[in-house]
Amino acid sequence: MARKPDTSAIELKSATLEAMRALLRSADTAELTAALDARLGGMPGFFSGEPVVIDCGELPAGSAPDLAALRDALGRHALTAVAVQTADETTADNARLLGLAVLAADSPAPRPLPAEPAPAPVVEPEPVVAAAPPPTPEPVREAAPPPLPSARRTEIIDKPLRSGQRVYARGDLVVLAMVSAGAEVIADGHIHIYAPLRGRALAGATGDAEARIFTTCFEAELVSIAGVYKTFEHSASSELLRRPAQVRLEEHADKQVLTVAALATT
Repeated sequence: MARKPDTSAIELKSATLEAMRALLRSADTAELTAALDARLGGMPGFFSGEPVVIDCGELPAGSAPDLAALRDALGRHALTAVAVQTADETTADNARLLGLAVLAADSPAPRPLPAEPAPAPVVEPEPVVAAAPPPTPEPVREAAPPPLPSARRTEIIDKPLRSGQRVYARGDLVVLAMVSAGAEVIADGHIHIYAPLRGRALAGATGDAEARIFTTCFEAELVSIAGVYKTFEHSASSELLRRPAQVRLEEHADKQVLTVAALATT
């Protein structure tokens, strides 16, 4: 009798993969490459092979980007293309030839069903009724107050983060230990670090320009709020180095500027 093959060497399980999304608004290779270099050229070593989904959902119908060239352009910035999201069959076939996964494009909203024709009214003789008394006015009701916005959840990290480690919080993030050089903390809201910040901190990751970064000891490699970033190749200026500081976005002449300022402690 033939023995059944041993399947214990591998196990398949469902998993959720966190990946960046590269949303294409042009299919021109030169334009895409130049935009990537402009966005990421000042951040060498910032990424370390993070997976990227190439989203073609906003491209005009019939546009077919050069996926091989785009994959290579992402790779030059240490980003790894893993999938393509598209409804175009040609683009999907090209992605499969490159070994990339193909994700279905967001399905359009369903069309409303046509309304059924109303039945013809039946005409009946009007009955004779006595005059009704005047209606009693209804009391005026005050409008209910709008619901309060739900509070953002706060994540708390109480262990040091070593180089290569990354933490992401969907709300605010509080770190009670050191963020080492090469480590990264990301939050959709504010970031509070009650220890030395020697790595990278990115607040307002989903676009919240009101988010801020606070630390009791500023030695950051990079800080970012709502996608606006600033790098420090060696050290911060002498008046901020190893001192309490805060990072925020400010409006200057119709332009958002990232400012790092000393944090008053008295």
